Amino acid sequence: MIGWKIAAAAIVATLVSSPASAAPAGKVVLAQGVDPTTLDVANQSETPASNVGRHIFDTLYERDPNLKIVPALATEMPKFVPPASWEVKLRRGVKFHNGEDFNADSAKFTLERLANGQGKLRGATFFAPIDRVEIVDPYTIRVHTKKPWPTFLPVMTFAQSGMLPPKEAAGKETGQLSKNPIGTGPYKLVRWSKDEEIVLEANAAYWRGAPQIKTVVFRPIPDDAVRVAALQNGEIDLAVNIPPHLGAIIDRHPKLFLSTAPSIRTIQLMFYTHQMDAQHKVTGTYNGPTADKRVRQAIAYAIDADEIIKTVLDGKGVRVATMLPSMHFGFDPKLSPIKADPARAKKLLAEAGLSGGVEVTLHGPRGRYVRDAEVAEAVSGQLTKAGIKTTLRTYDFVTYLNSMVYVHKAGPIWLIGWGTGTMDAETVYGPLFRAPGIFVNWYSEDFNRMFDEAQAIMDDKKRLEQYHRINKLWVDEVPAVPLYQQVDLYGVSKRLNWKARSDEVLQAYTMSLKDGK
Repeated sequence: MIGWKIAAAAIVATLVSSPASAAPAGKVVLAQGVDPTTLDVANQSETPASNVGRHIFDTLYERDPNLKIVPALATEMPKFVPPASWEVKLRRGVKFHNGEDFNADSAKFTLERLANGQGKLRGATFFAPIDRVEIVDPYTIRVHTKKPWPTFLPVMTFAQSGMLPPKEAAGKETGQLSKNPIGTGPYKLVRWSKDEEIVLEANAAYWRGAPQIKTVVFRPIPDDAVRVAALQNGEIDLAVNIPPHLGAIIDRHPKLFLSTAPSIRTIQLMFYTHQMDAQHKVTGTYNGPTADKRVRQAIAYAIDADEIIKTVLDGKGVRVATMLPSMHFGFDPKLSPIKADPARAKKLLAEAGLSGGVEVTLHGPRGRYVRDAEVAEAVSGQLTKAGIKTTLRTYDFVTYLNSMVYVHKAGPIWLIGWGTGTMDAETVYGPLFRAPGIFVNWYSEDFNRMFDEAQAIMDDKKRLEQYHRINKLWVDEVPAVPLYQQVDLYGVSKRLNWKARSDEVLQAYTMSLKDGK
């Protein structure tokens, strides 16, 4: 049994040495569970799209394989300038794929597009604190924020802030940018055959040096068994989300190995308590049973997440009391995961006037997370057994997001995984629960006020105390039921040098082929 006292310092991955001067060669095929919704990285909040985007775009800062934040298109760590701004020095001599120079104009354009994209760009929420970007000189910017912003640095590692060429991108709609994504990254887009493959070619003029691998192909394969079969047949070189019960097959295979990491991602059920309009603003109380806190509590007590981890995930999961794993800032070790109590669930339903039971619909994706559809089926069965008759509906991930989640039609209960590269409570609670927001279907004035206060506290001790208070409010109000922290399993060809990271990042630039082909 693996010890799950997870700390960022213990998350170790091996970074392949910097690419040699030899020309890029060979091809790798990487299989994710789903296709990206877009290649405009600012208009998404999904790891699969971000993973593709990180090949095309660079950010000012990034996390190395040990999850330490290091400069990328910035040359040094940012300088905080009181009362509420950050100064960033930019790298010289970097070119976009179209030949434009990367400079302060690029950084200003990219960050202000995000700042001004609230309610329009799906990845903009994280960057809401930005007020404006001042150009100090051609390679220095000062990011002015609406209030002190303690998580400026980790948010700048997000793929959504991949730098754009302003001359090329100015005035273009998100659909145009998705079709022709141009960044400074190690790879260029060759073609995107929707739901089939994305083909990338090495950028030989990359500022860090040319990648070792010439061609990178991303393939969406939602079905677990099909992904594993493709690995066994040598059709792909790496597959995400290996189901735990199939891990042994990969371990025994002479040409494959299994790479695992405790994930920054948690899996949970989200509730509708309020209805939102097209601009994601509250229009009133949700017309459904989950508007009643007692029903939400009943659902929480009806679910036996320990049993789901044991039977559906073969033990590969860690219970959590909130959506903050132990590696996240804001984690409170004093809070314990809820224990299943079907009798208490029925008592709460009776108190809500639903002693005869209640009917709900659970919406969820299939193929995005480890055994997501099977987890949803198990949840549905447990709820029905406790008197909460549950109808399960699952969708491919792109349809799920675009037609259900993003347009607030996934009520009353929907399943989602959430992993945030900041490893900080701000980018868990903000995007999912601070109204208005594209993912938000709950409204609490107290929560909004407390979150806004936390977002401006620069003292870590005081900020941690505030998030502990927020944790307690969140647990009491039950806007979601956290099920478990995911354990990530990858199947990998032995021809590939690579090791899993806890932040789910896939970077071909840090990979190499043992045969060079």
